[in-house]
Amino acid sequence: MRERAEVPFEFYGCIELRRLLGLRAETEKQLVGFLKQVSLDSVCYHTHGSLLRHRYRVGVYSNDFATWAAIQVRDRVLGERLAVLDPIDFVALSDLRERIISVVTDHLKSITVVPRVVHGEPFEFIESWVVGVPLGIGAYTLEDFRKRLSDLDNSAIYYHAVEARVRLERKRNDFAAWLGDSLDLPGLAARVESLDPYMGGLERLRSRMLAYCDEVLSRGRDL
Repeated sequence: MRERAEVPFEFYGCIELRRLLGLRAETEKQLVGFLKQVSLDSVCYHTHGSLLRHRYRVGVYSNDFATWAAIQVRDRVLGERLAVLDPIDFVALSDLRERIISVVTDHLKSITVVPRVVHGEPFEFIESWVVGVPLGIGAYTLEDFRKRLSDLDNSAIYYHAVEARVRLERKRNDFAAWLGDSLDLPGLAARVESLDPYMGGLERLRSRMLAYCDEVLSRGRDL
């Protein structure tokens, strides 16, 4: 455990830029067809991006596809099958896209009538880009890191914990990487890395990280 890092943790917030694609699915078969052609940025928006739009919980259905199937099409079976997919389990967005397509396709094979929107809204495909914004805030020690973390906007939690792995393709989230490499706290880093933002949302992730930091600070040693 190092008292002070040579390189500070630099905190970034982020803003999300969105674009409507003009693709609106009214049936589950159309949903699959459009899913095959949209960009991975659209897949990210409708799965991981939901974390940016919900402060505390992602909701009963953890992605937009599950929500649409269950609420707008009123196909609870498909909604539940899609809801159990945890986006954080997929290393690549392309793998996540293929799994969603596979789930919907298998569901369609098991029924005789293709479910469609009757009284609900079509699925509107959107793609987005996340732009990192330096906050001018840094931390050299675990105590400073803990203090800064408690005051951060949720967009910063998302950028360092989700965006870093999903689209920036870093091996670990930024928090875990810095804690392990710069402060020599492998135990704390491993516990931070194991946190799933979909289990309660970004606020729960923040609260667990703060609790882990407090344990190290109170003990004076790594977890």
